[in-house]
Amino acid sequence: MKNFKIYNQLFIRILILLMAFGITFYIYQEGLVYTAVFGIFILFLAIIEMYLFIKNAFLLYDRTIASILESDFSSDFSKHKSFDNYKSLFRLYAVLKSKQNEQISKDIIYQSILNNIETGILILQKQNENWTVFLMNDYFSSHFNVPKVSKWKYLKNQFPALCDLIEAKNFEEIKTTLQIRVNGEDSQTFVMQTSKSKTFNQEYYVVLLDSIQKVIEKKEKEAWINLMKVISHELLNSLTPIRSLSQNLHELVQQETFSAEDLDDMKQSVVTMLNRSDHLQQFVESYRKLAMLPTPQKEKVEISELIQQCIELMNPLFKQNNIEFINEINQKRWLSIDAYQMEQVFINLFTNSIFALENHDKKQIIVSAEAKEKRFFIKITDSGNGIDAEIEDKIFLPFFTTRKEGAGIGLTLSKNILEAHGGYLAYQNNDNHTTFMICLLE
Repeated sequence: MKNFKIYNQLFIRILILLMAFGITFYIYQEGLVYTAVFGIFILFLAIIEMYLFIKNAFLLYDRTIASILESDFSSDFSKHKSFDNYKSLFRLYAVLKSKQNEQISKDIIYQSILNNIETGILILQKQNENWTVFLMNDYFSSHFNVPKVSKWKYLKNQFPALCDLIEAKNFEEIKTTLQIRVNGEDSQTFVMQTSKSKTFNQEYYVVLLDSIQKVIEKKEKEAWINLMKVISHELLNSLTPIRSLSQNLHELVQQETFSAEDLDDMKQSVVTMLNRSDHLQQFVESYRKLAMLPTPQKEKVEISELIQQCIELMNPLFKQNNIEFINEINQKRWLSIDAYQMEQVFINLFTNSIFALENHDKKQIIVSAEAKEKRFFIKITDSGNGIDAEIEDKIFLPFFTTRKEGAGIGLTLSKNILEAHGGYLAYQNNDNHTTFMICLLE
């Protein structure tokens, strides 16, 4: 019933006016003219009060609705609690005000995050077929010396190299490199990537600019950190037992006499130290192979014959492990390669496939090839479980291995050899099978 309070108040006012009019008319009929005039005056004031009451009620309603429509939540309607029938409207206003404050806080946090990212970020918004600058982070503005303008035409005046490229692509998605002169210095190469998105009939165009040098430095730093972890692990695996055994021998030689048990301990310690030293020497030799890979001595080699030679060399191991080997290469290609180094690559990949097929019922290795775009692709696929997602980013890391007997340099060495040939080594996980792909220039 509270929601009808304003109507009750209005009804009471009308009823009072009618009664006042009736009483005034009666007084006038009785000849009390002055009293009737005073009654008319009171009646006039009551009419004005009712008019102001109605006007205030409707103005308050219009003001609240206008504030909501214009997202202006600076007003305070708490003093109008007497308007019980507007209670739901005021509650709606309060909820929307709270949500706007929450959104403003989020926007401030998002902008703070974007402004602290060392990548140039530019977001455009489409309005009436024209693009405007929705957001430009601090790095973009300061690094490229561009003021934070709001119009596309102003941005184009300040940064024509970027804007001309975007317009040439008709604001479509782009992924390319761009030469940009920064602060009057020599041109630098940046990776440019753009994307489009549409939300609530609003279209946005996001531009990311990242320095290639910074990307390379980041990758190099990550690679060095991972490499140092592996090298430290390998060194400690050998140095820790050697140091422990050395301390034990030092204590034994301090004795004046040795028992048979002491002599056995000394012999065993020396043998263990020798084994660990050999392992450490092999580790250092493996690193030397990677660091001092000789330049390929290229000559024209028929690649299918070289692969067949490697298959015949590995055939005893295939038979020993009950592996079915399928060679689907039926085309002859003469490539300029170092036959000895490429033989190492094939043997390393075949050996990895043999290891991947351990404890599998179906053991199969397939080699295939295809030529396209002046490149020759050789694929080696095994029927194993594929490479676990946890180690995908580590398989080409030097000395990383999941094999107890492995040195962890096979894939790294193979990758380096192919890159020295102007090609590359990649892998794919398809249906839990692993395919290593060798790419060579024809």
